[in-house]
Amino acid sequence: MKSNDFFKKLASKYLWGNLAAMAAVVVALCLGVKFGLDLYTHHGQGIPVPNIKGMDFDKASDLLESDGLLIVVTDSGYNKNLPANCILAQSPGYGTKVKEGHTIYVTVNSPSSPAFTIPDVIDNSSSREAMAKLQSMGFKLTQPKMVMGEKDWVYGIESQGRRVANGDLVPIDAPLTLLVGNGQYDEGSVDIDYAEHDEAETNQDIDEFEEVTEPQTKEETTEEQGHTQQTDKK
Repeated sequence: MKSNDFFKKLASKYLWGNLAAMAAVVVALCLGVKFGLDLYTHHGQGIPVPNIKGMDFDKASDLLESDGLLIVVTDSGYNKNLPANCILAQSPGYGTKVKEGHTIYVTVNSPSSPAFTIPDVIDNSSSREAMAKLQSMGFKLTQPKMVMGEKDWVYGIESQGRRVANGDLVPIDAPLTLLVGNGQYDEGSVDIDYAEHDEAETNQDIDEFEEVTEPQTKEETTEEQGHTQQTDKK
């Protein structure tokens, strides 16, 4: 093919018309996909999430259902200053736009304070160690009560006027009082003199007995009497 023929075909209207048609089809497909997806997914459209924090759970549920939204409880907490079963937290937050049928996850206020297990601190740790463990769990401690015993050693725990033990479940808002040794001991305790005690045990180990002789025979008795009589005659 000559160069003149090539440039003639390149400049032909038929070729450029086909290319323009192909380009128009590609653009139309791209725009169709874009607008079709937006229409299918409701792009730019959404329902703003209402603020339900502090609201009673039943009322919050009715409000969300009226907007076409769902509600699910995922956790519970405790705030003594708020009524039971009210909403403490929500996700997504207030004002977030979501689609119809979206689920709002909430945390509700428990009607009673949560209870935690008393750790193994009674008769197993110093007052400083016990206080650190209990406070890290969220317990509130009152002034320790001093008792007879080793100084700063934890001998017990009281809560609301009763003794508790390791492993007991105690409400987190119930104050705890540690029973701590004051370094003094009961004056009525008896001190044992171990030297005298060992000597008494030694004496008890010695058995007292009498030497028992074998009974003499008749012949030995007669011979002994004869010998005695000869001695008297002399």
